Amino acid sequence: MSSDFNYLDLFAGAGGLSEGFIRAGFKPIAHVEMDPTACYTLQTRMAYHHLKANNNLEQYANYLSGVIKRKEFYGLVPDDVIKSVINEEIGEETLQNIFSQIDKIRGSQKVDLIIGGPPCQAYSVIGRARSPNGMKGDKRNDLYVFYAEFLEKYEPKYFVFENVPGLLSATDEKGELYLDLMQTLFLEEYGYETEPRTLLASDYGVPQSRKRVFLVGKKDSTIDIFPEPDKCASNILVEDIFADLPAIKSGEGNINSCNLNSEHHPWLHHVGIRNNTLPVTFHQARPNNEQDLEIYKIAVMLWKEQNIPLKYNELREELKTHKNTESFLNRFKVVEGDSPYSHTVVAHIAMDGHYYIHPDIEQNRSLTPREAARLQTFPDDYYFESHNGGPRRTPAYRQIGNAVPVLLAQKIAEKLQENW
Repeated sequence: MSSDFNYLDLFAGAGGLSEGFIRAGFKPIAHVEMDPTACYTLQTRMAYHHLKANNNLEQYANYLSGVIKRKEFYGLVPDDVIKSVINEEIGEETLQNIFSQIDKIRGSQKVDLIIGGPPCQAYSVIGRARSPNGMKGDKRNDLYVFYAEFLEKYEPKYFVFENVPGLLSATDEKGELYLDLMQTLFLEEYGYETEPRTLLASDYGVPQSRKRVFLVGKKDSTIDIFPEPDKCASNILVEDIFADLPAIKSGEGNINSCNLNSEHHPWLHHVGIRNNTLPVTFHQARPNNEQDLEIYKIAVMLWKEQNIPLKYNELREELKTHKNTESFLNRFKVVEGDSPYSHTVVAHIAMDGHYYIHPDIEQNRSLTPREAARLQTFPDDYYFESHNGGPRRTPAYRQIGNAVPVLLAQKIAEKLQENW
């Protein structure tokens, strides 16, 4: 279904939120993102959508397979497709330049909607706990003020602002809740009624226990446009989501493409994850040393046989490498294969895979980027770029962990469309 509604995506990341809105029929005018690697990912995805609309996905398949390089691939689409991704940090010094770029891209098109949320570290409970001063004075705390500048300039009918649950409790130096400050600013200065809601991704068919706060605003009107819970994934287990991917061990797999098993759960097609016509990338496991692999086996056996997690202080002494045996005892965690959802996928998966151990003891490894992307409901044809080109696991993990699940974004977009 096409809505013909146009939107801007601010603090766009790798595009999980945007992909959901595109699936619901919304049309992106521009994405704004400060991370150059994520911008490449967005550019590649915009090129994909252009080629798909023009029935020319053969060239995209060539790119995924490594037949052509990124520069050559980008040359196959109009320049304005690539330039619709704006690599800028949103701030006081860059605002007018960003506005100028957006205005050049959009021409006479109206901005109907603005989506996106600032980096979450400033509001996250963990981020505040790790900061010596609780993130007080961090410039990211006030990025919502610049978000509001876009509302003033473009006057969209709606906006969708997303962030971590810590937003509900984060306070400034005066002890005032940032959420209260945001809602007051959006209403009193720009006329947007807002309603915050904490959504659990697994309530909307995402195979992952992930909470996000969404603040939806409508111009000069009260709103109630949040989708009703839809647990359409309740009949599928996490192990079913992985089952059609080739079984590999630590350090194995093909990062460019892999051959899927013919048998697969229909849910993968139903939600748009599986694509039988394009290469499936990033199904490559990171290598592990023998000590970690032994710990992984212990963790999986404990979970399978006793349904209990591994505690680090209970490991044999020769397997312990950390002196801290009193806190963070769950640093090795198995993804529950026999559950309809996993625990939350976060960006730390880029550092190591200890918190994301594959449930199949025979494979004995952590999740591949593609498996993590499936838990985030990214389609298999979604490609995560590296800064210098070519597939790289670490930047892929980081982008996947930071993203909004595509299916959750799609559910919100569809409900918004119904209430337009």
